[in-house]
Amino acid sequence: MKLLLLILFFAPVAAMGQGRQSLPLFEKSQVTEYRDWLVDSLDAKARLFETADGKLVFSNGLVGRTFATKPNGATISLELLAKDESFLRSVRPEAELTINGVTIPVGGLTGQPIHNYLLPEWIDQMKSEPGSFQLQDFRLEETKARFPWKKRTEWMPKELPWPAPGKELIFTYKLYKAAIQLLLQKAKKSPDLLSQDQLENLIVTVHYELYDHMPLFCKWVSVENRSTRTIRLDRFKSEILATTEPESEVDNRKNWTYPNLTILTDYSFGGTGEEQVLETSAQWKTDPLYLTQVNYDRTMPCLLEVSPKLGPAREVAPGAVFTTYRTWELIHDSRDRERKGLEERRTMRALAPWVTENPILMHVRKADNDAVKKAIDQCAAVGFEMVIMTFGSGFDLENTSAANLTRMKMLADYAHSKGIALGGYSLLASRTIDKADDVMMPEGQKPRFGNSPCLDSAWGIAYFEKLYNFYRSTGLDILEHDGNYPGDFCLSTVHPGHRGVEDSQWNQHKRIADFYNWCRGNGIYLNVPDNYYLNGSNKCGMGYRETNWSLPREQQEIIERQNIYDGTWRKTPSMGWMFVPLVEYQGGGQAATIEPLREHLQHYGQRLANLFGAGVQACYRGPELYDAPETEALVARWVGFYRQHRRILDGDIIHVRRPDGTDYDAILHTDPMGTEKGLLMVYNPLNVPIQRRIRVNVYYTGIKNSASIENSAGEKRILPVDSSNRIWIECTLPAKGEEWFVIK
Repeated sequence: MKLLLLILFFAPVAAMGQGRQSLPLFEKSQVTEYRDWLVDSLDAKARLFETADGKLVFSNGLVGRTFATKPNGATISLELLAKDESFLRSVRPEAELTINGVTIPVGGLTGQPIHNYLLPEWIDQMKSEPGSFQLQDFRLEETKARFPWKKRTEWMPKELPWPAPGKELIFTYKLYKAAIQLLLQKAKKSPDLLSQDQLENLIVTVHYELYDHMPLFCKWVSVENRSTRTIRLDRFKSEILATTEPESEVDNRKNWTYPNLTILTDYSFGGTGEEQVLETSAQWKTDPLYLTQVNYDRTMPCLLEVSPKLGPAREVAPGAVFTTYRTWELIHDSRDRERKGLEERRTMRALAPWVTENPILMHVRKADNDAVKKAIDQCAAVGFEMVIMTFGSGFDLENTSAANLTRMKMLADYAHSKGIALGGYSLLASRTIDKADDVMMPEGQKPRFGNSPCLDSAWGIAYFEKLYNFYRSTGLDILEHDGNYPGDFCLSTVHPGHRGVEDSQWNQHKRIADFYNWCRGNGIYLNVPDNYYLNGSNKCGMGYRETNWSLPREQQEIIERQNIYDGTWRKTPSMGWMFVPLVEYQGGGQAATIEPLREHLQHYGQRLANLFGAGVQACYRGPELYDAPETEALVARWVGFYRQHRRILDGDIIHVRRPDGTDYDAILHTDPMGTEKGLLMVYNPLNVPIQRRIRVNVYYTGIKNSASIENSAGEKRILPVDSSNRIWIECTLPAKGEEWFVIK
């Protein structure tokens, strides 16, 4: 795949203002081929430039965001430089704040004649938004860690930097006298009057990050109250982007195509997909200023607004700073599903590198000392790395008695002496506490999970204090946190952690996010069935229905591979867990049950091959991993296979053929920077051996011209790579078996 890069030439220019250092000149001057950021290493570091006419350009050569600095600060261009593609058609404020009932723009320009496109010559004729915060200055710094990360490098395929390398561009805004007078007039109509002292002493900073070697921006806003009185931040919009439309239709459509951006935030909950981000913290809206669009009813969604659905309604005391959540904007260069998924997976590795921690784990069914020690001993014997005292095991994180803490510390110490991490399961939402502590929902509505405590009730606050104390006291390594906060509002006005419904979502999310941040800084592994990766969680479900594990064993084998195939379009293998019920789980009888393990070695081996061959860890739930020497040898063999090829097996999956039970299915792991650049796993679900000639696209391995192939028997071949980046692999697959090929 060939992309284009606009080469940036550097030349010294005059400083933009007093106290500002000279910046290199930005100039689009030459187009040439460049090396794909997903495949090759390249020099695409984030830098700040100045244009010949005094604009600022924040760019790494892949993407660029351009800002006007007078008569006010404003984004005037957002470009994918690699394809010379513009993503912006109209200027809007840099942010919008509602303080004590009064809405105030931050930056922005008005007077654009039409909103289909934006010409450079219009910029200097445009005016500052009336009553807006005015740009004061800017500075450039290195990126900073959002919170500490205590790495567990023994579970990772390779070391990753934290924070993601790049630059942070910080704009400072303040209100001038004319704006203050205008806002004081507006404030007379508000029930919470703003004073001149408050307005004069508000400092707003708009932060942008741009990361090296990636087409990825981040944005957030901070509000500092330097006045002598508390303010209330009722609402905010931390990003307002009037983007170019990806399609233009006269008639209305049920499902519009959105601009080719992936939007991520660290204020996302209630699910694991992109839809949850658009539901909770960012929205594609219609643009009321875009009167000349083709759509007759002007309902085309081409205005991105980043704001919470409700609140935050946070009080900012004198001397305090309020900071919004962060929004990441990944600019895609293609709509190809595999490539877009690869870009999202690479992004998640950079923004939440702890998701690459991928320990081999067991769910022990009982939490008594003997059961846990047996599980630890077996895990150590076969190369597993983690034991989780599972749901229903008797493990109780809320029991903070001295006896329980002492016992758990003893078990943790025992596990650590064997090189095993230990932790357990706790249910948060999906249960009721009592009328005083449960979320109080609007009439006729129920919590997302049917029942849920309010995290800011007296019970919720005490629950989190118990978690902090439990992990500090015991040295446990893992929390499997079920029913995490899904975003429920709470109407209570007597809960100690929030004042009412307006601040209930913000405050509850902050309570759980702060705890997850703390866990990440203390090396506590987090299995969380929700989109909390950017707040510190390691893993969530790969995507499966639990009742499927009560089906007959042979059906589970195909469904498992389907779940993995479908679940890795946007997740890396390490980001999702699967499930292996070693004992009966939710019914199904003997036909669904693996135990006795030694009597079902073919099936057990297939499950191990499915999971370790995909680099996906499962919750092996039962009292033991093996029950005979031959069972132990089987488990150890597949663990050894995974450990030998850990880096490539934890690499991105390219989807070759989806499992359907009628023929072979296959996935290709890729790691263009590794020694093993590819590993092809091929499975045969049929009861007879088969021979197949499989076409494999090796573009994302980074291999060109020829590839060295070695199969599981150690046989080596050199295969040519054709002009379409493909190789053809001849393979013989045993009945109900698999084969793999390492590609170098």
